[in-house]
Amino acid sequence: MAPDALPERTGEPRPRLSLVSRGSPLASAARQIAAVDAVDLSRTPFAGEFRLALASAGRFPLLPGEAEVLQVNLGKLCNMSCRHCHVDAGPDRTEAQMSRETVDECLAALDRTGARTLDLTGGAPELNPHFRHLVHEAVRRGKHVIDRCNLTVLLGAPQSDLPCWLAERGVEVVASLPHWRRRGTDAQRGEGTFERSIEAIRRLNAAGYGSSDARRTLTLVANPVGAFLPGGQAAMEREWKAGLARDHGVTFDRLLALTNMPISRFLEWLEESGNLAAYMERLLGAFNPATVGGLMCRTTLSIGWDGTVYDCDFNQMLELGSRSREGRGFHVRDVGAGAELGRRAVVTGRHCFGCTAGAGSTCGGAIET
Repeated sequence: MAPDALPERTGEPRPRLSLVSRGSPLASAARQIAAVDAVDLSRTPFAGEFRLALASAGRFPLLPGEAEVLQVNLGKLCNMSCRHCHVDAGPDRTEAQMSRETVDECLAALDRTGARTLDLTGGAPELNPHFRHLVHEAVRRGKHVIDRCNLTVLLGAPQSDLPCWLAERGVEVVASLPHWRRRGTDAQRGEGTFERSIEAIRRLNAAGYGSSDARRTLTLVANPVGAFLPGGQAAMEREWKAGLARDHGVTFDRLLALTNMPISRFLEWLEESGNLAAYMERLLGAFNPATVGGLMCRTTLSIGWDGTVYDCDFNQMLELGSRSREGRGFHVRDVGAGAELGRRAVVTGRHCFGCTAGAGSTCGGAIET
């Protein structure tokens, strides 16, 4: 067996081991930041300094607005191990799972804030044993709940009833699918992933998702299969809807286009393929000041599996925690418990050029549409 392989499961693509399990230097968040910072960008706009880009847009320091979304990472355990994953999630990441105590602290934080949306992510959030409890309690509170799903997880026996269970509770499913064609998806996520993803969409369709029902919204998320920026979100949505309906008879409600961030396993691929410098130059060259006001870090609080608070999901993976003006970190217990969190400045770095390139990129898709 190859050193980066796990035993193959029946009907599932063979996943690679995570950076952590392989002992890769890039398993260190500090090493990832250093690798990106080491790229010579002195001849690019702003000399590679995101603070200078923000200043040019009149937004330095970058200040948060009112928290509208509480995004909770339930852990890094996943049934897949995709080559582009910025979380370094996988079947071997059993050590990073949110506890019931922290889940309940997230619910208490939700009660203390004006956040209207609970956005659940991972790994595969559905694999956390407290996932259904968290969803149920958030729905009971009248919150809009998002399940960020990799689709294939819905085919496992313990989760096979989830399409109907989620539909009954009006949970929005935001499902990642790199491309509407087999080749693009399998290249990024492993051979056989595309067919399994299509089957999962069929099950979601059968539960009422993808039929323009506001209580059963199925959103697909596309990210480029390579070192380039995503295409126009509206045009991509039209192409994907036509292609998936024609070739596979499945439907969805909307599409979000995301830019790959130079983090974790996508960073590893950029380095191995010799694309890191060119990709960073592409991001900087496409900086769009009009995207800054709509960045997700201004209206979203990201909660790590251990309860640490971050300004966004990407900062979470780089272990760049939110900081008070005095430099103190925050825990989910601090969310809504005082004004200090709202007075912070958003922590930024070179990776932030990924969110401001072109039409912009957030967990809600393009900023300029």
